[in-house]
Amino acid sequence: QVQLVESGGGLVQAGGSLRLSCAASGRTFSSYVMGWFRQAPGQEREFVGAINWSNGRTQYVDSVKGRFTISRDNAKNTVYLQMNNLKPEDTAVYYCAARNAAGLSDRDYYKNYDYWGQGTQVTVSS
Repeated sequence: QVQLVESGGGLVQAGGSLRLSCAASGRTFSSYVMGWFRQAPGQEREFVGAINWSNGRTQYVDSVKGRFTISRDNAKNTVYLQMNNLKPEDTAVYYCAARNAAGLSDRDYYKNYDYWGQGTQVTVSS
């Protein structure tokens, strides 16, 4: 049974940093894509970035490029989202998601992911 557990959210001032973690369990994820998404109240779930577990290849939405970094720790089966220079518009619930990379065409479409964590709140004050 696949389980994804996010942690690391909180309240931070604009310009600050947070690191989110996504601990994955229940199977081998070496062939998986791990995505980070966020959802603000009244808005659709938005792609933030993704990483291929096998080769570490990353992809980001334009609004976070240069500020956010996704990495993975194979030994801990954990994916991280390092968020720097946070802005009020980054406020949202952040989710990690997983999907086998085979046949995955669009890493940025949330409906392509099979497994989801419970989410962690990130609030950036101005």
